[in-house]
Amino acid sequence: MTPPRTPLPLLFAAGLCLLAGACAAPAARQAVPEIRPGVARGYLQTEQLPDSIALLPPPPAPGSAAFALDEQVNQARTLRGTPRWEQAIADANLQFPEAASIFACAIGTRIDEAGMPRLYGLLRRTRTDAAVVSDAAKHRYNRTRPFVANGEPTCTPDKEAGLAENGSYPSGHTSIGWAWALILAELAPDRSDAILARGRSYGESRLVCNVHWHSDVLSGRFMGSAVVARLHADPQFRRDMDAARAELAAARARAGTAPAGCDAAAAALAQPLPAAAY
Repeated sequence: MTPPRTPLPLLFAAGLCLLAGACAAPAARQAVPEIRPGVARGYLQTEQLPDSIALLPPPPAPGSAAFALDEQVNQARTLRGTPRWEQAIADANLQFPEAASIFACAIGTRIDEAGMPRLYGLLRRTRTDAAVVSDAAKHRYNRTRPFVANGEPTCTPDKEAGLAENGSYPSGHTSIGWAWALILAELAPDRSDAILARGRSYGESRLVCNVHWHSDVLSGRFMGSAVVARLHADPQFRRDMDAARAELAAARARAGTAPAGCDAAAAALAQPLPAAAY
C-alpha cells in the first residue's frame, strides 16, 4: 500500500468529508483507505494531480472587467431568506450522511453505503481528489471571499471564520460537486442531463451563499473536470467505476418511488438567480 499524501490543513477545514454512498443488499462494507479516520485517501498521488496553478489564470484583479462581472454576479446573495437560500445551506454541508442526498433526485434513487458500497467508496475517494486538486491555486492567490469584501452574511455563519482564512479561488465545493456530476453522469447516462444540471446548480449555491465569486465557481468546475479526466487513467478508479455502475443499475431497478423532498428541491433550484447574475 502506498503511503498517504498529507493534504494541507486548510483544505480539511473547508470540509473534507465525503458523500454517502449507496446500497446493494446484501453487500459487504467496502474497505476504503483513509488519511485519517473518516477521511478517505484519494486515488491520485500528489504528483499525479492536475496543476491548478498551471491550468488556471490568476483570479480577476480589482478594477478589471472580469472583476466587475464577479461583483455583478454576487447579487445572487440577495436571495437570502428564499427557498433557494435554504437549498444553498443544504448544499454547503459535505458531511455524511447529508452529502449523500445531493444527487439523489437527479439520479432517481438515494445513495447509501449499505446497498452501494463500491459507489460510496468511489465518491468518498474522489471527493478527496477533487478537494486537494485546487490546493495550490488557493494558497498561491489567497483570494478574499465576497462576504469579507461586502460585509454581508453567508448561509453558514458558523463557518465564516475558517472560510475567511481559506482562499476563495477556485471553489472547492464546486470542484467536488462537478467531479461527482461527471462521474455519476457516466454511471447513469440516461440521467446525465439532470445530473449535470444539478452539478451546475450545486456550484451556483456558493454564489447564493455569498462565499464565492463567479470566477471561483467557473474555475472550480474546470478543476473538477481536470481531476476526473486524470482519474480515468487510474486502474483502481476504473475498476471501482465498473463495480459502481452495476450497483447503481441494480439499485435503480429496485427503486419504486423517487426520493422524498424532490419536488421542493426542484422548486427551489428553479428560482432564477437575479438578472444581474447571468
